[in-house]
Amino acid sequence: MAPMNCPAPVEVTYRNMRFLITHNPTSATLNKFVEELKEHGVTTMVRVCEATYDTALVEKEGIQVLDWPFDDGSSPSNQIVDDWLSLVNIQFREEPGCCIAVHCVAGLGRTPVLVALALIESGMKNEDAVQFIRQKRRGAFNSKQLSYLEKYHSKMRLCFKDPRGPRNNCCIQ
Repeated sequence: MAPMNCPAPVEVTYRNMRFLITHNPTSATLNKFVEELKEHGVTTMVRVCEATYDTALVEKEGIQVLDWPFDDGSSPSNQIVDDWLSLVNIQFREEPGCCIAVHCVAGLGRTPVLVALALIESGMKNEDAVQFIRQKRRGAFNSKQLSYLEKYHSKMRLCFKDPRGPRNNCCIQ
């Protein structure tokens, strides 16, 4: 079988958050994949597709691997959303400057949805989050995922109230 022509990994940075959107490595590309993770300072990687490779090489480099699979072309469960936002909040508070890698099979659907949720929860408008990611990751999101993001209501879970006034300031605390 010929290798799939996947887009190159891209880093999405917003405020103090850094995400690496990438595709699923193969056993043959795993070494190069791990080098890419290290170059971007990735400390945690979230795999949202079915496991197709052994994570031992990734973990050996000190990168935590979390498996939160959900169906291709769909949106994440409430539990995955809660776990994801909790991870984002903790990681960027405890490890400023770190990068969280996320991957599915091609890095065009499930992965950008999670990154968009983090952007939305930190104060970005839903449609702006989609455009922001699409500027870096052409072809991101299918119509079902766009509908999910359009209807998603932020609870501002990655924001805090400014004690000096009524305006909201959003960032990871």
